[in-house]
Amino acid sequence: MYRQVLDPVAGSLAWSSLVAAIPLLTLFVLLGILRVTAWLAALISLAVALVVAIVVYPMPAGPAFLAASEGAAFGFFPILWIVINAIWIYNMTVATGHFDVLRRSFARVSDDQRLQGVIIAFSFGALLEALAGFGTPVAITSVMLIALGFRPIKAAAVALVANTAPVAFGALAVPITTLATVTGLPLHDLSSMVGRQTPVLGVFVPLALVFIIDGRRGLRQTWPAALVCGVVFALAQFATSNYVGAPLTDIVAALLSAGAMVLFLRVWHPAESYVEGTGVRTTTAGAAGTERAGGSTTTMERPARPPAGGAGNGGERDSGAEVFRAYAPYLIIIAVFALAQIPAIKDALTSVTKTFNWPGLHIQSSSGKPSTLSQFKFDWLDAAGTLLIIAGLLTIPVIGIRPARALRAYLATYRQLATAIVTVMTVLALAYVMNASGQTATLGTWMAGAGGVFALISPILGWLGVAVTGSDTSSNSLFGALQVVAANKAGLSATLLAAANSSGGVLGKMISPQNLAIAAAAVGMTGREGDLFRRVLVWSLVFVAVMCVLVYLQSTAVLGWMVP
Repeated sequence: MYRQVLDPVAGSLAWSSLVAAIPLLTLFVLLGILRVTAWLAALISLAVALVVAIVVYPMPAGPAFLAASEGAAFGFFPILWIVINAIWIYNMTVATGHFDVLRRSFARVSDDQRLQGVIIAFSFGALLEALAGFGTPVAITSVMLIALGFRPIKAAAVALVANTAPVAFGALAVPITTLATVTGLPLHDLSSMVGRQTPVLGVFVPLALVFIIDGRRGLRQTWPAALVCGVVFALAQFATSNYVGAPLTDIVAALLSAGAMVLFLRVWHPAESYVEGTGVRTTTAGAAGTERAGGSTTTMERPARPPAGGAGNGGERDSGAEVFRAYAPYLIIIAVFALAQIPAIKDALTSVTKTFNWPGLHIQSSSGKPSTLSQFKFDWLDAAGTLLIIAGLLTIPVIGIRPARALRAYLATYRQLATAIVTVMTVLALAYVMNASGQTATLGTWMAGAGGVFALISPILGWLGVAVTGSDTSSNSLFGALQVVAANKAGLSATLLAAANSSGGVLGKMISPQNLAIAAAAVGMTGREGDLFRRVLVWSLVFVAVMCVLVYLQSTAVLGWMVP
């Protein structure tokens, strides 16, 4: 049995932390500076992590490689199992033409793609995060944006940045419930505290999205609608997390923010309408619009709204039945996931779940307690990916695709995501090696020694955890208890810092290599994950800095009244 040692370098946490950070630095330098393709960067970083674990930490080679194998397995199930099946459903709608109908339906809400981006990537993405999580929103919304005419790299960047504020309450609040389990703190207190942190992000993320899409001009022209969406989402997230319940938080916030946008756009619209593309559109009076230099985007005076029932796209009209079939796959997904939460059904689904210790892997924490890192949960029937399979099977007759064609689409999805599958499995293998050997705990323990200033850097610990693992749930499992210990030592609120781990963690999601790989694969940019990383890194750093300041102020008399 391997017992973790947190200070293997000269008995010093500081020096040990420098060594423990080498695999992460390797990964981010390869991705962001040297522009190495993600799967190769992940493999090299995994090799570095194994060397550090075996040579620097006293971890035998056997357990180190077993930890990597467990991480790779976890990368496929449940994470890739969700993404593959979500993309399969999308591919079936593309093959049958129903996705074009969905695209035209969104276009009728607004012909301005800046606002379409907010509705799809933020509000609809939040709904997908609420139901499934684990990369599903990024995979689906990025390809939806491409169907609306967005350039692939911009679609992926928008989807990644949008997938922030909802993450803490994603997958029916699994990250929060996990945090409550590992810390022993009341679920309601943690839900309430996170619900007083992430809504601040919710206000500003839609504004960031329109800036990403069209720069300062986009922000200047569309801020009223973006602000309405963000404020409604934030208020709904706060109210539901504090007064209703954590699992419903993102569902309520997503639906209300989308509804608010639709209603607001009935009475307000920007002076100019933005469309991605290279052509020049004309106004209703026939005057040519203005095209941005470089030919990548077009801005024009707002044309007349398309007639009722029209698509605003070449005069095409879609019948009510066609529109229903276009929305049906997503309605079916919502229905399947909602039914799966009914206690009787949930009990039946979880009755076949198997939890076992990864063969040959036995780990103790530095305190000598058995670690749960080697426990593998195989909830094959209750898993979100399996529920998506069920939703996909129900979708087949509704959208009228032949079973043989649906099967071909399923196999094609594996070919489409082949590189992403390798990347995600390798990144999770890297995370598990770092976690099992004690490298991650070394970094966290060293940061926790900052005393009262720890409130300022507490969100960074969660951010780091999600950047490595790609999961707010995993980050909470890893660092939740550590945050509580650090809070007690520094005389700070344990609820505040535990919540900060989750709230800060959501901002590491957009730079997580596994999410970058999913986004790149979804939009056909496999191998250009480094380009995506550079696009979103600044937003990740800016937002986590805001969260650090917020948490620090909440630890003082300035905003201490916000802590339940």
